[in-house]
Amino acid sequence: PDKTAKRRAKHLNVHEAGKSDCGVKSNLKSIPGVMTIRGCAYAGSKGVVWGPIKDMIHISHGPVGCGQYSWGSRRNYYAGTTGIDSFVTLQFTSDFQEKDIVFGGDKKLVKLIDELQELFPLNNGISIQSECPIGLIGDDIEAVSKAKSKEYGGKTIVPVRCEGFRGVSQSLGHHIANDAVRDWIFDRFTPEKSQFEPTPYDVAIIGDYNIGGDAWSSRILLEEMGLRVIAQWSGDGSLAELEATPKSKLNILHCYRSMNYISRHMEEKFGIP
Repeated sequence: PDKTAKRRAKHLNVHEAGKSDCGVKSNLKSIPGVMTIRGCAYAGSKGVVWGPIKDMIHISHGPVGCGQYSWGSRRNYYAGTTGIDSFVTLQFTSDFQEKDIVFGGDKKLVKLIDELQELFPLNNGISIQSECPIGLIGDDIEAVSKAKSKEYGGKTIVPVRCEGFRGVSQSLGHHIANDAVRDWIFDRFTPEKSQFEPTPYDVAIIGDYNIGGDAWSSRILLEEMGLRVIAQWSGDGSLAELEATPKSKLNILHCYRSMNYISRHMEEKFGIP
């Protein structure tokens, strides 16, 4: 169609000698509701950072498509029993319909969290991964998270404002996810309640998603050197490992692009190099 052809014309061009670029427009924000060939902020948060944390349930809050698209597409290997203490390969979505866009999805989210607690009582926490419509209609996922956390005895429930249209790529989603860990895990966790006993040889593997088991290989090498790996972020990782990381003596950063934000924060606040 003419309208589409006009829009697509900006995405394909021939580079001419002597010109600095070929005029292609690619670094543009996602259009809400339109499937893009590259990742969005939601993909960076749910698909990369939060999704591999195995003992938490990660809700794709919005229409079913985003959750379906991000479901099981990455080989984030993990040890555990699916549906009991690990939930990586399961998809949880609030399955937004038109009426939810009009009347809001807060009540649906409350019902969903209650159902998850009934079906999967051994989950150690929940994250709410926002899709585009959540930001557009202004659902108060923070209020729902606080209320449900209190109802379930201080359970960790993390609202993540990672609506796809917020950034031009996955990268902002990484940053938003890192900030959510800072604000909803680190800032609310009291080390006094932890049973964790530190040693001088504690290290954390940051920014390794255990794609095909690579974090396991790194871990073997580090432990054979005499170090103790206390956390993997976030491949085969757990909520307890996230909470223990501020007691690490060194953060070993693998994927700088996705985890430099939280690593800088830990260096500034906890003095972890």
